[in-house]
Formats: sequence, C-alpha cells, structure tokens
Amino acid sequence: MDISYDFTDRVAVVTGGANGIGADIAKHLRLAGAYVAIWDKKQGNVADDQYFEVDITNNQQVTKAAGAVIDRFGQVDFLINSAGFTGPTMPLSEFDVETWQRVIDVNLVGTFKVCRALAPIMQQKNYGRIVNLASLAGQEGTPNASAYSAAKGGVIAMTKSLGKELAMTNVRVNCIAPAAVDTDILEQMSPEHVQRMIDKSPMERLGQVEEVTHMVLWLCSSACTFNSGAVFDLSGGRASY
Repeated sequence: MDISYDFTDRVAVVTGGANGIGADIAKHLRLAGAYVAIWDKKQGNVADDQYFEVDITNNQQVTKAAGAVIDRFGQVDFLINSAGFTGPTMPLSEFDVETWQRVIDVNLVGTFKVCRALAPIMQQKNYGRIVNLASLAGQEGTPNASAYSAAKGGVIAMTKSLGKELAMTNVRVNCIAPAAVDTDILEQMSPEHVQRMIDKSPMERLGQVEEVTHMVLWLCSSACTFNSGAVFDLSGGRASY
C-alpha cells in the first residue's frame, strides 16, 4: 500500500508484539520512525533493546514494565493491545472452567491491566493513541467460541467506556474487530472452524496481517482526531449488524 506515516520520536508499546499481527504492527511503527517496546511472554526474534518480558495477566509485571518503558524512553504515545489467546473451539457446556478463565484473563483482563497502567501516562502528557484488537466474534458471537466471543465483546465495551472517559483529552481510544486473519493463532482452532469462518466471508478469504496493520497505523496518526470509542470492522464484508 502506497501510504506513509511519520511517527518520529513517538514511543509505542505493542503487547503480543513478538509474532503475528503484533510483530507486523511493531515493524511498521519502527519503519515510520517510532521507538517500539514489545511486551510479550517470549522474545522470539525481537532485539534485546526492544523486548520486555511481560505476562499481561500479571499486574505486577505490567506495572514494572510500564516503569521500565518510562525509564528508557521517557514517554508512551501509542498503545497497541495485540496479545491474545483464542482457546479451544467447543460447545460452551464442554468448556473447561480454568481454560475459559484463561481466555478471559488474557484477552479482556490483560487488556484492562495494560490500559490501566499506561493511559494515565498519556493523560499526563495530554496525548496518546490506544488501539485494542478485538474481534468480529465479540460483536456477533461465534458458535463454539463462547469464551473468546465474551472476552472480545468485553474489549469492545471497555474501549467505548474508556474512549468516553478520555474524550475531553487528546488521547484517542479505538478498537479493531477483524474477522479471521491469516496468522499462526488459527492453529489454536480446528480446520473446520477456520473454514466455516472463510465460508461466511463475502470476499471468501481470510484477512491479511498487513490489512490490520494499516488500520492501526491510521488510528495512531494525527489524522485520527474525531474517532474515539469506535469499533472498526475488518471483516471482508461479513459484518451483518
């Protein structure tokens, strides 16, 4: 895509940024001039000076990482909440209770803890962009994915709430609700479940990582001024509400 952004001297935190969608977002933020801090449980191929080992469900680790980012970079301008966990695909009545709780903790509670740690830093500076990665499942409810649907529905509602709380500041809070995107996270789902999601798409395909990245970049840009608490579809025309 022939679109460029200038994020020189901006500082971004990307959770789940060691692989998948988060890694692509982090790469393009760096290409646009931003300093990027990757918060993830595994380092992968991330450079040492960019990586912070963080389990976003652990509030102590989140708080420590927030302080470390400020010590190193002095500010936080962008927060991309990309860390996620789909869990298994099965009927609600068969769901293991601990697994259900883990899906909720990673996708919803973890996102809350990171926002809680970093939003006040943006408020103090009176500037920031928060982009939460939700899912079409959170809007429509996907059969046999009740925990993931509930968690992402919570992310959408939390985005709307926080966006309203910060509406009178220069901090914008939005989320993206993709349909299935072609990443390794699909390996957590059965092939039949993935194919059903493709079949539901009017475009009859999966979303691509770069399509998510480019929407995130716009939401981080100075062009995004009157959008807050909003949900942006990336569904290939599938959204039906």
